[in-house]
Amino acid sequence: MTDNLYLSTLQEFDKTIRHLHLKAGIIAYLRSPKRELTVNFPVEMDDGSVRLFTGYRVHHNTALGPTKGGIRYHPSVTLDEVRALAMRMTWKCAVVGLPYGGAKGGVICDPKTLSIRELENLTRRYATEIAILMNPQGDIPAPDMGTGEREMAWIMDTYSMHHGYSVPAVVTGKPLAIGGSLGRAEATGRGVVLTTLEALKQTNIPVEGARVVLQGFGKVGAPAAYLIEEHGAKVIAVSDESGGVYSAHGLNTRDLLAYAKTQGTVVGYPGTESISNADLFALPCEVLMPCALASQITAANASRVQAKIIAEGANGPLTPEADEILLERGVFIIPDILCNAGGVTVSYFEWVQDLQSFFWGEEEINERLRQILVRSFQHVLHMAQEKHVDLRTAAQILAIQRVAEAMEIRGIYP
Repeated sequence: MTDNLYLSTLQEFDKTIRHLHLKAGIIAYLRSPKRELTVNFPVEMDDGSVRLFTGYRVHHNTALGPTKGGIRYHPSVTLDEVRALAMRMTWKCAVVGLPYGGAKGGVICDPKTLSIRELENLTRRYATEIAILMNPQGDIPAPDMGTGEREMAWIMDTYSMHHGYSVPAVVTGKPLAIGGSLGRAEATGRGVVLTTLEALKQTNIPVEGARVVLQGFGKVGAPAAYLIEEHGAKVIAVSDESGGVYSAHGLNTRDLLAYAKTQGTVVGYPGTESISNADLFALPCEVLMPCALASQITAANASRVQAKIIAEGANGPLTPEADEILLERGVFIIPDILCNAGGVTVSYFEWVQDLQSFFWGEEEINERLRQILVRSFQHVLHMAQEKHVDLRTAAQILAIQRVAEAMEIRGIYP
C-alpha cells in the first residue's frame, strides 16, 4: 500500500507517460525535481533559548515560467512530501494553463505551539534562507497548511527590506492592504465547487438537494461548504482534526463556521450527531470533498466510500490503490490538480495585479476563475474520452504534454 505521497505521485506519473511518446531523457528530467534546498536555521524563542528548525524549498520545473507553490508549517513535513507537492504544482499550473512551474516549501514545526513573535522570527529567518531562490521572476511562494496572510506579509516585508524597496509580487496570498487580491481567500474552495458543479452536470445529478460530505473545514473546506450550499446542495457532515458533526437534514455551514471560529472546532455544534473521520467517509452522499491531508482514503477504507463524486480539495487525498478501487465502482473522481487549482489561479491573478500595480474587482476575478476552471474541466474530460482513461490520468496527460512541449520548443541548453 502506498501512503507515501511522493511514491504515489511518481506512480501516477509513470502510469501517465505510457500514453505519451516522449524521449527517455525528457521523462527522466520531468520525473525529478530541478533543485532542492534544505535549510537548518536558528530561531530565538520567547524564553531566550535558541531552537534549530529545518525547512525546505523545492523547484520541480521551470519550462513554462517561474515556479509557484505554497509554504506549509506542520510537524509532519518531509523532503519527500515537499518534492511530491512541487511536482503536483507543475501539473496543476499546466493543466489550467498558467505560465508557471511547480514549487513547494515547508518548515518542520507545530505553529500552534509557537507564539506570534516566535512564528514571526521563524518566518523571517526561513524567508531569508530561501531568498537565494525566491524572487518575482523566479519563485513566488504562497500560503499552505499552517500559514496564511500574516506569514506572507512577513515574507514580503523581509524580502523587501533586503532589497530596499517594496516587492509585493514576490509572494501571493497577502493581505489586501499590501497588494493581496480580492477573492483569494475563497479561491481554492470556490474552485472545488466550480469543478464539482461541472461533475454533477456530467453525471446528471441535480445540485439541488445533493448531499455533500466534507473532511476538513479550514481554508479550503469551509468556503467549499458554504459556496456549494448557496447552489442548493445540502452539506450533511463536516469534520476537522478534532472530530466531525452530522445532520441528515443538512447543516447551516456559515453558522457552523462562526461556531468553529469561537470554539476552535466543529465538534459539539448544536443539533448535530458526532461522527468520526472514519465513519464520515462511509456516509451515503452524492459528493465527498476530502479537503484535509494526503492519503486519507486508502485500500483499507476505499470500499466503505459511498459517494458518487469525489472532489479532491486536498493534495493527494486518495492513494493509487484507493483510486483503482473507486474507479472500478464507477465513482467520478475530480483529480486534485484540477479540483483545487482555484487557489493557484487566483494567486496568478494576484501576481499579475502586483506586477502591473493595477487591481481588479472581485466579480471580475471570480468570473475569470470560473472561465479558466470550466474550460480546463472540459479539456480534461475531452482528453479522458479521447484516450479512454480516467480523469486523473487525462489531467496528467494534458499537463505533462504541455510541459514537455515547452521543453522541446525551448531546447536543451547549451
